[in-house]
Amino acid sequence: MPQYLLSVYSADDEPRRPMTEEEMQRGFAVVEAIERDLRATNALVFSGRLLEAAQAKVVRPSRRRIKATDGPYLETKEHIGGFYILELPDDATALAWASRVSDAIDVPIELRPLLSMPTR
Repeated sequence: MPQYLLSVYSADDEPRRPMTEEEMQRGFAVVEAIERDLRATNALVFSGRLLEAAQAKVVRPSRRRIKATDGPYLETKEHIGGFYILELPDDATALAWASRVSDAIDVPIELRPLLSMPTR
């Protein structure tokens, strides 16, 4: 079955209205419900939330020595804040889940199929 990456985007410099504790708890409940539904359909392979982009390190090849720099790889306004890896029957189902997540957390979601490698 195909697998998909749902990348949750955020931007550090985009002003967002601070949420009240009640709004945060409602948001957590909505995300928990989505993840519960994903687990119930055996679609959730893995999910994770990332710390802010300032915590990122970039490792580059440098003549067999490790060369690491601070910060995200790209100088961009948006960065990945979290992700889901889902196993779903088709693109339409993946798009439906991505839409549900985007609506729930009010941020853009990038949906990409993972390359399926042949088994040996």
